[in-house]
Amino acid sequence: MPEGHTLFRLAQQQDGLFAGRPVHVTSPQGRFTAGAAVVDGRVLDEVTSYGKHLFARFGGDVVHVHLGLYGAYTTGAGTPPPAKGALRMRWEGPGADGNGVWTDLRGATVCELITEHEVGSVLARLGPDPLRRRSDPGRAHARIARSRTAIGALLMDQQVLAGVGNVYRAELLFRHRVSPFRLGRDVDAGLWGSMWADLVKLMRAGVREGRIVTTERADRARRRGPAQLADAHYVYRRTGLPCRICATEVRTQEMVGRNLYWCPVCQAA
Repeated sequence: MPEGHTLFRLAQQQDGLFAGRPVHVTSPQGRFTAGAAVVDGRVLDEVTSYGKHLFARFGGDVVHVHLGLYGAYTTGAGTPPPAKGALRMRWEGPGADGNGVWTDLRGATVCELITEHEVGSVLARLGPDPLRRRSDPGRAHARIARSRTAIGALLMDQQVLAGVGNVYRAELLFRHRVSPFRLGRDVDAGLWGSMWADLVKLMRAGVREGRIVTTERADRARRRGPAQLADAHYVYRRTGLPCRICATEVRTQEMVGRNLYWCPVCQAA
């Protein structure tokens, strides 16, 4: 599932390509036909993200998208290809330079037309988003500090923290040497403050680079140039490989429906 930095980049891309101009909106698949008809031909005001949610505003009507596990956008210039398969929603517009641009959405868990009031209801269910400058980390810690649930599970709960997925969960916990099995109530305010600040830094870097790199330069394999996929993470998808810090084998097990990765020595319970 795409994490928060990916949705933030998508919002920036779509806003840059389509905002301020009329957009031709269709639903070749037919599952969004009614919603598409309402906004078709109208000027797009803006596209924003919050956590793993996208909001495209056409006046008082908002196209709300949640990609889920299988949703994806494809974007291009010029004339779009013939619509085939389960194409949920297509946008076509003149683009900033007057040349045609288009974007196709497939496989999303949610693609719906809602009101601003309903946007507020969606946001009310979500925890703070580290990519939003006015987000309050204290809101997340208030829930964490009174919970008997493992911190590894809490970090994946979008009602606690918006936008964090499996990669950021594993890597953030390792970077702060926190066992994923530590109870939320045992994560004090000082530790949480450090974790939040680090998460903000990592996710902003993800927005800039378009990928998640969590390793410090000194801990990577000795290669020239930018971090490669093999050395971008400390524990994520490194089951059975030696920990970059202590050489203990990285372990994995399922937690809240996703594979959890950790070092049993660096992140001792």
